Amino acid sequence: MTDQQALLATTATDVKAVIADKVAELIAAGNPAPTVGLVPTMGALHEGHGALFEQARTENDLVVASIFVNPLQFDQPEDFEHYPRTLEADLELVTTFGGGVVFAPSTQHMYPGYPDAPHIRVSAGEMGSMFEGASRPGHFDGVCTVVAKLWNILMPPAPAVFRSYFGQKDAQQLAIVTRMAHDLNIDVDIRPVALVRAPSGLALSSRNVRLDDHGMEKALGLSQALHYLADQATRGELLDLSAARDIIRSQENVELDYLEIVDPTTLQPLTPEQLQAPLEREALALVAAWVPPVRLIDNMLLAP
Repeated sequence: MTDQQALLATTATDVKAVIADKVAELIAAGNPAPTVGLVPTMGALHEGHGALFEQARTENDLVVASIFVNPLQFDQPEDFEHYPRTLEADLELVTTFGGGVVFAPSTQHMYPGYPDAPHIRVSAGEMGSMFEGASRPGHFDGVCTVVAKLWNILMPPAPAVFRSYFGQKDAQQLAIVTRMAHDLNIDVDIRPVALVRAPSGLALSSRNVRLDDHGMEKALGLSQALHYLADQATRGELLDLSAARDIIRSQENVELDYLEIVDPTTLQPLTPEQLQAPLEREALALVAAWVPPVRLIDNMLLAP
């Protein structure tokens, strides 16, 4: 926690200068290699974002937050228009969470000429076309484009070390941005932040508030199916995907979108041959389901 108000910058030029000044101050104070941690957000911050900031604050000398509602991630223009924008409240929360700098650009600053821009975008490739990408075509291309821009704008000058924080709740996004940093040789350390669960086992999500008591009970089928697979993996048993899917399908009115076991790095589903033997290396179980009136996602690492 901090009493010092986070500094707000709305242009790339200004935020670069602020970060450079902060890094210079740290070096002058005797820190030869300051660490800068970025928490990228779309604003409308709440306590659920606290885990991201808490880990970033613990691991870094300076925490930077970006607040930008990225139009490239939205399927429907009206969803983009209606997305909550609460900059003043967000600034207060970033300060409370220990953030030192906030970058909150306009759409036109990030994409001059939008909606006819940007002309050049980053493709998430096959990793971005499966699972969540199949339900939201182009979504991960939008994520990659904005994250690559944010990294380029907010990367501190040498000798500072740059880190970027993403929640494991969005496992596909985490895998994609990690691969993007590697494939494009971007000098940033991706730091995953553990998924937070309620005592019931339900993964915390802002969408949960739309579930009534019956919906919350039905939603537990997702985490129960994941724990079922995780327990099988730990015991060295064959993974029974069919039985795990039945756990979710047994919940009334719940519609399973997918439950798959994939390679955590490539997101490629394990082959039938691989599933006919106990796990030999870590795998990732991904699930999405409609629990009226919301669509929920969850995931769990499976350890052999």
